[in-house]
Amino acid sequence: MKLSQFKFQLPEERIALRPSKFRDEAKLMVLHKKSHSIEHREFKDIIEYFNEHDVFIFNDTKVFPARLYGNKEKTGAKIEVFLLRELNEDLRLWDVLVDPARKIRIGNKLYFGEDDSMVAEVIDNTTSRGRTLRFLYDGTHDEFKKALYALGEPPIPSFIKRPVEPEDEERFQTIFAKNEGAVTAPTAGLHFSRELMKRMEIKGIESAYITLHAGLGNFREIDVEDLTKHKMDSEQMFVYDNAADIVNKAKDTGHQVCAIGTTVIRATETAAGTEGHLKPYEGWTNKFIFPPYDFSVATSMVSNFHLPLSTLLMMVTAFGGYEFVMEAYHVALEQGYMFGTYGDAMLILND
Repeated sequence: MKLSQFKFQLPEERIALRPSKFRDEAKLMVLHKKSHSIEHREFKDIIEYFNEHDVFIFNDTKVFPARLYGNKEKTGAKIEVFLLRELNEDLRLWDVLVDPARKIRIGNKLYFGEDDSMVAEVIDNTTSRGRTLRFLYDGTHDEFKKALYALGEPPIPSFIKRPVEPEDEERFQTIFAKNEGAVTAPTAGLHFSRELMKRMEIKGIESAYITLHAGLGNFREIDVEDLTKHKMDSEQMFVYDNAADIVNKAKDTGHQVCAIGTTVIRATETAAGTEGHLKPYEGWTNKFIFPPYDFSVATSMVSNFHLPLSTLLMMVTAFGGYEFVMEAYHVALEQGYMFGTYGDAMLILND
């Protein structure tokens, strides 16, 4: 497959700037692979396609307020700092992106907060935009993290072209978010409300939770036409024993296993064992999935409608079939579906 095969015209007004009023009332397009048919539903109807002892696999990563704004010493220039990951707790070291990068050099100090209460020093250049910052803070690590995060805001993607709003703090996070470490939300999971989760429980649909800390690599542009030459950024992930047990029992008894989002697909395919079983796993993955690909674990998946030329779109076409999914995207554009993080959803079934 070539990069250009994933290009389509997406009008800017079709990128959702805000989520649906209620989590579970976004549109849901249902794709039936065997019959090559498409249905148009609401997201809360999803449980009609599943039965008792079927399993949904969720990513319980928690997004932290990764975008900060500071000022450079002496000049006072405004600098955006995007926290990527903590490198060392004791030394308060963080891997970050800075913008504009050309103004920031090793040795520069950055000041954050109205009273400059947080100070960081640039100690390394890691990439053209990346830096390593050492935050200068006296106090416990928990106190430092609390103070640092109080300065940040929800890191909604740059293609959502509006300022951060108060509702983003709640809506750019799944209701089951637990393990902190993501800089972008696992978007398919955003559609699940407490009411929907309760209806799932009543119907006997089981839940399994894995953790994959979604990073900015999901949005990084691909700069090669030959997809085999593209390298994904690594993301930390955990597949726990109880999740593997729940999934494997469903597989062994012929029940559906539905991956809620591309992050879950990446994690489960990384930790896939023999005969479609899921193995406990702790580590990192840079797995890049694009057509053609034989999936081992999930029998169905949920995903949002993704942007052109994105690795996320490539993974969905690998699962649903390139021609069928691209046809469905054309239908979505005709039928008024919204795209991106806060957009509508697609359910792909093998029936």
